[in-house]
Amino acid sequence: MLAAVAASIIHLFMSEPDFPFQPDPDRPVARTVRVPDDREGQRLDNFLLGQLKGAPRSLIYKIVRSGQVRVNGGRAKPERKLAGGDEVRIPPVRLNEPGESAPPPKGLLAALEAAIVFEDSRLLALNKPTGLASHGGSGINHGAIESLRALRPGQSLELVHRLDRDTSGLLIVAKKRSALRELQALLREDHGAGIEKKYLTLLAGRMPDGVMAVDAPLLVGLRQGGERHVTVSPAGKPSTSHFRVLERRGGMSYCEVRIETGRTHQIRVHAKHFGHPVAGDDKYGDVAINKKLREQAGLKRLFLHAASLRFALDEGRVEYVLDAPLPADLREVLDRLG
Repeated sequence: MLAAVAASIIHLFMSEPDFPFQPDPDRPVARTVRVPDDREGQRLDNFLLGQLKGAPRSLIYKIVRSGQVRVNGGRAKPERKLAGGDEVRIPPVRLNEPGESAPPPKGLLAALEAAIVFEDSRLLALNKPTGLASHGGSGINHGAIESLRALRPGQSLELVHRLDRDTSGLLIVAKKRSALRELQALLREDHGAGIEKKYLTLLAGRMPDGVMAVDAPLLVGLRQGGERHVTVSPAGKPSTSHFRVLERRGGMSYCEVRIETGRTHQIRVHAKHFGHPVAGDDKYGDVAINKKLREQAGLKRLFLHAASLRFALDEGRVEYVLDAPLPADLREVLDRLG
């Protein structure tokens, strides 16, 4: 039975370069939008992203901070929580022709349509392919959420959580504000324990039998150029992962990982911490082992897949169980390892 899962929306603050958005001379009068009741509690910046389709987040912050956006006649901050019935003034903006971004490629849209593993009136679950970012950002025109919105232009779609670009597997999108709020609450519950999350991964070396629990706080830092790098540190946030060996192949350990928290790069950093890094991990992994796996088993990417999610909505009355099979390229790696 296929169903859905979650994690909190992560707000990615971009730098503020000069984008080719200007007030539209053909529409000199701003529009005023009444906040629907089902958007109660939504942040102003996220509400505007839904109203100004295709606008980069940096533009949203720019027009809010400059006072062009008003809530009930007054200035507001991007993180302001809106109430049903609020009146939001939205300035007209357009993308100048020379810099206008192209729509997502038809091939990508077709692939995403085929990757939808579950959908009902509240949720959509995508088996995200590796290499596709959860959302657009610096240097990324089309993430999964932008492409899904292009695929379903008449629907209101909001990311519930994120997956790293190189991680494949389950990505959940809310189709209703009420579902988004419920899932966010589950993600906040005991640092995310309200949702059971399981991954499949290939680790370097021979892991011992049984379940290895790793309870190590994680601290997110930035390297030069803004690249995120995570380390185990007493100053970090509580993080817990449970690793269980499923098979041993070619001196490697194929494992299931259950995570109690959803920290940035959690599985990858925890695996490195106890000496069995994730195969194909160019950031935290073993260079020599990665090279050997590329040459002998054809592993060309991070071997990490979000395979299973389980949670319940409507105060526990409606259970969702979602599974996404291991992608063909990773199955072939296991076969080559024997």
